Amino acid sequence: MSCPRLVIAGTSSGVGKTSLTLGLTAALCRRGLQVQTFKVGPDFLDPTWLSLASGRPCINLDGWMCGKTYVRERFAKATVDADIAIIEGVMGLFDGAAPCNAEGSTAEIARWLDAPVLLVVNAHGMARSLAALVKGYAEFDPDLHLAGVIANRCGSPRHTTWLSDALNAAGMPPLAGAVRRDSLPPLPSRHLGLVTADRQNLSISALADMADAIEQHLDLTRILALGQNIAPKHVAAPPDALPVAENRKVRIGLAYDEAFHFYYPDNLQALEDAGASLVRFSPLHDRSVPAGLDALIFGGGYPEEYAPDLEANSDMRRAVAAFVSAGHPVYAECGGLMYLSEGIELRDGSRHDMVGALPFGTRMLATRKRLGYTEVRQLEKGPFGDAGTCLRGHEFHYSEIVDQISTSVSNAAWQVRYRRSPDPTMEGYRRGKVFASYIHIHFACRPGAAEAFVDFSRGDR
Repeated sequence: MSCPRLVIAGTSSGVGKTSLTLGLTAALCRRGLQVQTFKVGPDFLDPTWLSLASGRPCINLDGWMCGKTYVRERFAKATVDADIAIIEGVMGLFDGAAPCNAEGSTAEIARWLDAPVLLVVNAHGMARSLAALVKGYAEFDPDLHLAGVIANRCGSPRHTTWLSDALNAAGMPPLAGAVRRDSLPPLPSRHLGLVTADRQNLSISALADMADAIEQHLDLTRILALGQNIAPKHVAAPPDALPVAENRKVRIGLAYDEAFHFYYPDNLQALEDAGASLVRFSPLHDRSVPAGLDALIFGGGYPEEYAPDLEANSDMRRAVAAFVSAGHPVYAECGGLMYLSEGIELRDGSRHDMVGALPFGTRMLATRKRLGYTEVRQLEKGPFGDAGTCLRGHEFHYSEIVDQISTSVSNAAWQVRYRRSPDPTMEGYRRGKVFASYIHIHFACRPGAAEAFVDFSRGDR
């Protein structure tokens, strides 16, 4: 916990946190630093960009799903060989799982890690009002260290001077930089947010442009000094993983390609630590599932964007259907549920056949269907343990189930309690050893979840 660190937080969503964090990461890497990036909250998209910028896997830090002990230990482990940690926040600095406390917020993570915060503000059309805005953020939580301000979308050099003078006159944290309007290249996006990063969407030259803009408009020397301003805290090292007997090795096929790639790296690592061998395959490009698998996992992603190609790969769809029919365990989240369904109806009205392992279809909507944290309880013994096992997860999708034959408790995946609704409801679908849901579970929410999942994958039910 002695690694220098900075949290890049925003006054709200849309102020430019991701672009600024990418540019800052690229600029620091260009100076020869090993930069470990983190993303606050249940996000699958921003981490892919940050991983590309840093050359290291970006780790999610989620206070509501994972808890303080896990977050602090995960941070300590990931930064052992890093020169600095850059943590991108989620939404506004104090926004999280609930409106009346800090659960799930960037502020919660910053306090747990004793990390200085750089507050990103959209300064367009603002001068002295910036000081009033920053004063509110600086004094809202006395335990938070608001170390500096980044003014995004600024105008002239005179505008920058006014903003700096306003903060100084009010005794507020200093201006660490002012980024001119249109200095950072726009990032491509689609309905769930940013597209997944690859060299086509975020080229080396684009990253270089971002780094150039950061070096021009931000005071990197001051920012690095702010990151050093921490008090090292002791965190007990997590226990070494117990050796796994060879008879516990389980081969799990992991759907991974352009259509399916929403996975928490920590979940995959936890499965391997619990004795699983993960074998990646592509429902888009491969003709069949790999041989000798005990189970399959289909994560979330963008199956709707590749629906015609998924449909055209009939060999793979038949292979997955045969794997299901043979009674092997199969687990699917969100996009994976869509792929296992009878078909996907796109917004233009076209319909594309999928695997047909679930007795319903799905269709895309023009507006978001659901977004938020969830608590779930298994109704019967399943992927994460016995009946009654409770877990936490997150849901974010623009599709819905259609033409479902039955919504009874007997075939629901689990009972779900949404934070905005006091009444529990049934969600997802299970049939035999197939378990499909729209909810993304983080295994850190429950000790033993990964081990239970390996047992499920081996068929120990």
